[in-house]
Amino acid sequence: MTIALPSLQQDLGMNDASRSWVVAAYALAFGGLLLVGGRLSDAFGARRAFMLGLTGFALASTLAGLAPTAELLFAGRAAQGASAALLAPAALAIISATFVEPRERSLAFGIYGALTGAGAVIGLLLGGALTQYLHWRWCLLINIPITAATIIGARTVHASRTARPVQLDLAGVGSSVAGMTALVFALAEVANRGWDDPLVLGLLAVGLLMLALFIRTQRTAAQPLLPLPILLDRTRGGGLLAVGLPQLSLFGFFLVLTYWFQQLLGYTPLRAGLAFLPLALAIAVGSTLIAGLLTPRLTPPHLIVPALATMAAGTALLIGLTPGASDLYLTRFLPAEILIGLGLGCAITPAVNAATSGVGDDNTGAASAAVNAATQLGGSIGTALLNTVASTVTAAALGSTRGRNTISDATVAGFNAALLTAVALLVLAAITVALVMPRRHRRQPVQAR
Repeated sequence: MTIALPSLQQDLGMNDASRSWVVAAYALAFGGLLLVGGRLSDAFGARRAFMLGLTGFALASTLAGLAPTAELLFAGRAAQGASAALLAPAALAIISATFVEPRERSLAFGIYGALTGAGAVIGLLLGGALTQYLHWRWCLLINIPITAATIIGARTVHASRTARPVQLDLAGVGSSVAGMTALVFALAEVANRGWDDPLVLGLLAVGLLMLALFIRTQRTAAQPLLPLPILLDRTRGGGLLAVGLPQLSLFGFFLVLTYWFQQLLGYTPLRAGLAFLPLALAIAVGSTLIAGLLTPRLTPPHLIVPALATMAAGTALLIGLTPGASDLYLTRFLPAEILIGLGLGCAITPAVNAATSGVGDDNTGAASAAVNAATQLGGSIGTALLNTVASTVTAAALGSTRGRNTISDATVAGFNAALLTAVALLVLAAITVALVMPRRHRRQPVQAR
């Protein structure tokens, strides 16, 4: 949808401010309802929740794809996000509950990691092709045949535990939805308003306060949305950190490559998407072949820490690029994509495996929702942080050049600062995982209180 924004903005007569809601409407609904979706997945049963999420996503995609006005498009995108908040935890819960033997489990999570990481890259390619050769509406309508095929395939999945009565923790629902929504919205607005804007500061305060209240309610709730033992176990907690922390740095990588490919190298959207394909292939190789082979043999930190270091090395390759230099793609971009892709693939498989391990059947959806929430918050924080670093350094470079440097030079200086920050974040993530995660798995099931 990002690539389709200019076309749909023109067709529906949006201004620049309202255009951002095409992405924000989805992100707010998805991030705000994730923990609720995880608990509903446990209540309905993972397969039933998965089918409901798929159906809702197809209907929402139809509404958004055929929307004649911007308001209906926003409503459809929000409905997509709400459906995905049920669909994503249910999908991960199915994998976690179905594959319990270590080798099969590592392979299953390897495939999951490959599709998760490569999906964003393939989405850039597909979005560019659909927008360029068909119409921006097909970026939404293509979800209909995909969900239809997935619904047919989902019928082959063994029925999970039957649905059980559940007393929904209303205090937890309210505080988690308010907290996650406020944080995601605030971080999305940082790029437009800055960190010192009253609205951003107010939303950040509300978000943190609501999440603190949420944690407090989970300690006393009879059936909490997110049982705290899921977070406090060092294996699962370390796995969640290993899922979320690398997301802080990925925005810098995608920002730099997108700018270089389309603005400095003059690639079309479709060619830019093709230039990202090695990254998708590297993620697939890392998560299936390498991590799938090593996960049963190594403890999570022994695989995750070197993987994060590999990502840091790949990101460092993009620092110090000079506009106009020859063979940049082959000498810098391609090696960086391969290193980052292999590192991300090797990290995500054992991380998700660890984050969902050792939970009882009543909590697979909640643990899976925590994985998705960590990804969502990590990406939002990273986007806001690295965008701020890049824009601040760019503005400073323009103000101090006295006309000697071009806008491109200043922009590259900002990107270098953002990438250096991303490298530091990846190194910090590797150190944190090494300190938090134990050297042996502990598979004690977590029971709902």
